[in-house]
Amino acid sequence: MTDKQTDDQGHSFADTARQRAIEAYDSARDGVADAGRKAAGTLSEAPLIALAGVAAAGALIAALLPRTKVETEALRPTVRRLRKTAKAAIDAARETGSERLNELGITREKGEDTIRSLFQGVTDAAKISGQAAVDVVKNQR
Repeated sequence: MTDKQTDDQGHSFADTARQRAIEAYDSARDGVADAGRKAAGTLSEAPLIALAGVAAAGALIAALLPRTKVETEALRPTVRRLRKTAKAAIDAARETGSERLNELGITREKGEDTIRSLFQGVTDAAKISGQAAVDVVKNQR
């Protein structure tokens, strides 16, 4: 007897396994080559999208990494300046908006009166509508 086992057609199992491994390797190599060509094509067609993707991936990685003490100390003055600037911008917007509303004669008190009047009108309309519905039902008896 021989050491090689064969199938019905006389091929050894080792040869068959070797052939399947070669075919799998060739298929994988072709798939990787196709993916590389597609990626290169995408980069040449839309480089800004690729750049945005790389930037987003970098930002994600940076966000996931903990900040070092050196980074915190280096960024502290910039963060303080940004907060101060943002607060000044919000205060300026609030002040300008308040001034403009005052120029138009729109005050907090007038706004409250208007809302109160609106609710009173809605309440009155609901009462009158309800009474009209009751009157119709009474008259149909």
